[in-house]
Amino acid sequence: MTGEPLAVGVARTRVEWVDTDAAGIYHNSTVIRFVESAESRLMVERGLPDYFPSSPRVRFEADFEAPLFFTQDVTTSVCLMRVGTSSMHWEFEVWGEELDGRPRHRAARGRYVTVHIGVGNRAGHGATSVPWPTDWVTALAGEGALDGALPLP
Repeated sequence: MTGEPLAVGVARTRVEWVDTDAAGIYHNSTVIRFVESAESRLMVERGLPDYFPSSPRVRFEADFEAPLFFTQDVTTSVCLMRVGTSSMHWEFEVWGEELDGRPRHRAARGRYVTVHIGVGNRAGHGATSVPWPTDWVTALAGEGALDGALPLP
């Protein structure tokens, strides 16, 4: 991770058969599901259930470093790195836990950006970004966020 995160979400799960190809190795697209799971846990923990229907991803970048295998336990962390007026910048890591003598290893890492379009709007239907609600910023980044302590794009 680059810098100190403002908030961290962690999810633990397992690679299921539906996540793999016929050889039992995970599909790269599974990383997005792991990341969204960690992000959703953070939002639920912070009391922000309306975040997902109003905060689409506008950028997602991943580096795939190692395979994950069917039945392997996985730990995914997402880190909120920056809050802008209407965007949030995230970094993530996906770790495969020890399996069949293979040591724990990082399988993927990357970054993504979400934007706030307001509750009830739908991306792609004329929705434009709007500022984050003040209580959301406080719940995720603390009181200092409201005093201009966070870098804004």
